[in-house]
Amino acid sequence: MGENQRDKLKKELDILPQGTVVYKTIKGKKQPYLQWSENGKTKSRYIKVNERNEILAKVNRRKEIMQELKETKQNAEETFRTRVSAGEELFHMTEWVKKFHKRDVYASLKKYMSEDSFGKVCLLYGLRRTGKTTMLFQLVQDMSEEDRNRTVYIKAKVTDTMANFNHDLKILEEKGIRTVLIDEVTLMSDFIDSASLFSDIFAMTGMKIVLSGTDSLGFWFAMNNELYDRAYMLHTTYIPFREYQRLLGIDDIDEYIRYGGTLQAGETAFDDPDALEEDAAFRDDESLRRYIDTSVCRNIQHSLKCCENGNYFRHLRSLYEAGELTGAINRVIESMNHQFLLSVFTEKFKFHDLGSAAQQLRTQKDPEKKTDILDRIDQEAVTKKLMEMLEIRNQEDQTIGITPAHVYEIKEYLKALDLVVDCPKETVVPEGEPVEYVLFTQPGMRYCEAQTLVHVLMKDPLFSSFSEMEKDLACNKILEDVRGRMMEDMILLETSRSLPKTKRTFKLTLARSEFDMVIFNRETGSCEAYEIKHTKNIFPRQYHVLEDEEQCSLAEKKYGTITRRCVIYRGEDQTLENGIEYRNAEAFLTEKEEEKKS
Repeated sequence: MGENQRDKLKKELDILPQGTVVYKTIKGKKQPYLQWSENGKTKSRYIKVNERNEILAKVNRRKEIMQELKETKQNAEETFRTRVSAGEELFHMTEWVKKFHKRDVYASLKKYMSEDSFGKVCLLYGLRRTGKTTMLFQLVQDMSEEDRNRTVYIKAKVTDTMANFNHDLKILEEKGIRTVLIDEVTLMSDFIDSASLFSDIFAMTGMKIVLSGTDSLGFWFAMNNELYDRAYMLHTTYIPFREYQRLLGIDDIDEYIRYGGTLQAGETAFDDPDALEEDAAFRDDESLRRYIDTSVCRNIQHSLKCCENGNYFRHLRSLYEAGELTGAINRVIESMNHQFLLSVFTEKFKFHDLGSAAQQLRTQKDPEKKTDILDRIDQEAVTKKLMEMLEIRNQEDQTIGITPAHVYEIKEYLKALDLVVDCPKETVVPEGEPVEYVLFTQPGMRYCEAQTLVHVLMKDPLFSSFSEMEKDLACNKILEDVRGRMMEDMILLETSRSLPKTKRTFKLTLARSEFDMVIFNRETGSCEAYEIKHTKNIFPRQYHVLEDEEQCSLAEKKYGTITRRCVIYRGEDQTLENGIEYRNAEAFLTEKEEEKKS
């Protein structure tokens, strides 16, 4: 029944007589009276013979309307206010995930479903295209028919409220639903400040509730403010190489460097069956900007705006109100890759891949490859174009200056998103303190920035005047340099996450060089030293630091005997006569993954 029909019935009620017909015995005869209540008092009047049929008909009509409005109200109360999918509809809408392998974290999701989790909800969160919705649908497909009939899936909308969910979950509880999967829950503006409704009310009845969403920061705030210890947290943002390889069947470490970080839409459509190829996250600078803006910048700003009426903006409020926060986040993301974290805001912005590649090209021993082409490029013009593409402004272009407090808070939120992690860089210098080294969990984001630089270079007027051979040589050298440094970061990150608590890993700065990676074993008081090279070839310069006994002795004084000296590269496994090991990068990562599982 529509609103118009209900209004008509209510208007009709206004002109119908109130009350009911009762019969009183007067002088031995039953006489009809219309009886009603007025101001708490019962009143009645005799129904004359000539009006009895009319009054009786109107009273009966009033009863019919009242019953109809009552039934309408009950039906309205049982109508869901959110988008609830259940039964056969849910089974068929989730069938498309059967062809996909499962994320490693899926085992933890199944554990939550199978164990006693009374009063706790499960938070499945991470940046876009990391398999969250797929896992929810895989959960449905793995259920028995009985369990599936007691399960619903709800995809939240921006217009939804916690009141809507409270209304719907009450109905679902009465209907015997025991599992509720809520996707994109962080879209609701009042989720962060009232998330405890799910744990404190409905999970307390034994209902299993899985909350999924892309606003990782929103879940982080909810855990601190509302959920506390009443939630299992499962994060999907970080996809290590071994898992990426298993899920997508891609063994090439360079492919992971190019696209790693998301389960690539387009070729696999892992998390979005309707995604188009051009929607891949790190295919070009446009897709990169779109991904960072939607997955990172909006993620942070939406969560800050929704948490306690924006109280968590702290120092970032001025940037947000001036429209500078997106640019600031982009600047921090780029600077973290080069350990600039602060200096990038006080010095003129410079893309450091350019200078690194220029230096290497100048010092090439092969005359055919040696060139000063990058020294002759108008680097200021190139950098300006790059900043325009990445929507990053120089400090003098900003209305409001970016302070160390801004940097600190942006970095704190990027860590909460699991987009960056700290890995220490240590030194053998006695008075030296560990230096912070920031690693990206999504390598494709970093590599796409380098591709953007190449794109700008190719359009630079001065650069275009050079020969095709020189242009190709310079561009390839830039990207090769980037892949090499990214491979170092990737192996350092994955090794650190796979080690037991008795070991730790770090970069080590020596007196006149450094080890790309050291693994220190606290139990044995010994260490392993590694160089990481993005090449398939072997030559002495790759391992000269590992052979330098003076430098190695400095490391051994602090970390114990070096039990393994190894170069991780892209070629075949082998050991040289001097004892230096060469270990294939993919094989090394497999080795560490197996150690972690054991």
